[in-house]
Amino acid sequence: MPPIDQITQFAATNPVGTAIVCVFAFVVLVLAYFVVRGLCRNLVRLLRTWAQNRPPEDILTIVAACIATGVSAQGMWRFSGDVLGFDGPLRLLLFAFIEVAVITSAVRARRNMRENYSAGIDGVAVWALTSLSAVLSSLDARSPAEALFRLAAPLVAAWLWERGMAIERHRITGTKRINWRITPERILVRLGLAEVSDRSASEVDAHRRLTRVALAAKRARALRAAGASEWRMRRALAKLDRAVDQAVEYTGLAVDPARQQALLSQIGALYNSSALMDLSPPVPWAPTQNQQAQQVVVEQAAISAGNGSGGGDAAGADRSRPRVADANGQANRAAMLDDDDEDEVEVLEPAPQQHLDPAQRAALYRAARAYWDQQIERKIVPRAADIAKETGLPIALAREYRALWKLEPRAHALLEAAYHENGGRDTGTFPAIEVEDRVLTTNGSAPS
Repeated sequence: MPPIDQITQFAATNPVGTAIVCVFAFVVLVLAYFVVRGLCRNLVRLLRTWAQNRPPEDILTIVAACIATGVSAQGMWRFSGDVLGFDGPLRLLLFAFIEVAVITSAVRARRNMRENYSAGIDGVAVWALTSLSAVLSSLDARSPAEALFRLAAPLVAAWLWERGMAIERHRITGTKRINWRITPERILVRLGLAEVSDRSASEVDAHRRLTRVALAAKRARALRAAGASEWRMRRALAKLDRAVDQAVEYTGLAVDPARQQALLSQIGALYNSSALMDLSPPVPWAPTQNQQAQQVVVEQAAISAGNGSGGGDAAGADRSRPRVADANGQANRAAMLDDDDEDEVEVLEPAPQQHLDPAQRAALYRAARAYWDQQIERKIVPRAADIAKETGLPIALAREYRALWKLEPRAHALLEAAYHENGGRDTGTFPAIEVEDRVLTTNGSAPS
C-alpha cells in the first residue's frame, strides 16, 4: 500500500490522534520558523558588524577565497571517495582536512603579521598545503580541462590570501616587502618611452634641445682645438647652427632667461669636465676649522689665566688677553666681556659646538629680541651673557645681535646717559665715546 494511502487510512481510523499530531507538527514548524529567523538575523547582524569597518576589496577577497576553497574541497570529496575509498561519516569527517589546515595556517599567518610584521613559517605552510590540495584534487579528474581547473582553484585562493596579506602589511608598516628591479615603469624609462620625473612634454622637449645645443658646441670646440679639417669644421658648425635655430624656435631661448641660464650651465659643465681631476674634496672625517679654533681658544684662555695669577702688570695682562677671531660666526667663542658694562675682564669657557637650523635660529632670535625689548623698556641694556643665559642663544650670536641692537636710538641713548651720569662705558657704541682716563684692571692687578 502506498504511504499516502496508509496516512489517509490512519487519519480515517484515528481522527483524534491525527488532529493531535497535526497540531504538534504545526507548533514545531512555527517554533522552527522563529528559531531559523532569529539565527538568520543574528548572522546578518554579525556579518554587518564584521564588514562595517572593512574596505570592499577585503570583503570581495575573502568571498572569492571561500568559493575557491569550496571548489578545492569538492575535489577532495571525490578524491577521498574514489581513491581512498572513504564512505559515510568517515568520508564526511576526513575529506577536507587539508582545507582546514590551510585556513588554520592562514589565520596564524595573519596573527603573526599583526604581531611580528611577517607571516613567518605559517605563510609558507599556506602555499605548501594549497599546492598539495590542488595536486590531489587534480589526480581524480576525468579530463585535462577538469584537472587544470582543479589545479587553478586552490592556487587562486592562495593568491587572494597573499594579496590581502600584502595590503595589510603595507597598511601596518607603511612599506613594501621588496622593490622589484624589473618593473613595467623601469622598462619604459629604459626604452625612453617614459620620464622619471613629472615634467611636461614641453619641458622635456626644451631640455633635450638645449642639451643638443650644448653637445654640438662642445663638439665644434673640440674639433677646433684639435685642428680638424675644414670640411669637419663646416659640418660641426652647421650642426651647431641647426641646433641653435631649433632651440630658438621651439624653446624660446632668445627671450627666456631661465632657458638661457640652463644652456650656459650645461655648456659650463661640459667645457670644464677636465677640471674634476684637479679637485681636492675635503676629508669627511678630518677635524673642522671650528674644532681647531675652539682648541686654540682653550689653550689661550689657560695661558691668560696663568699669567694673571702670576701677578704681571696691567699691560702684560692686557697683551695676554685671548683674542678670538671667528670670521664665519659659526663657533661659540671664549667671550671676553669687554663690550659689557663692567670693567673686569671675564674669560668664559668655550661652549660646545652647536649647529642650528634656520627654524631654531629664527626662534632663538625672536626670543632674544623679545628679551632685549623688555629690558630696554625697563631702562636696562642687557649684556650678551645675560641674553645667552635667558634665551639659550649661543654666546657668539648673542654678541653679534647685541652689537647691532645697541646701535639703535633707544639703546644708544641709555648707554650715553649712563656714561654721562655714572662714567660707565660700553665699547663699540656709535658714535664712539672718548674716555680721557682709561682705567683697566685685570684679575685685580693695579691700574696703569
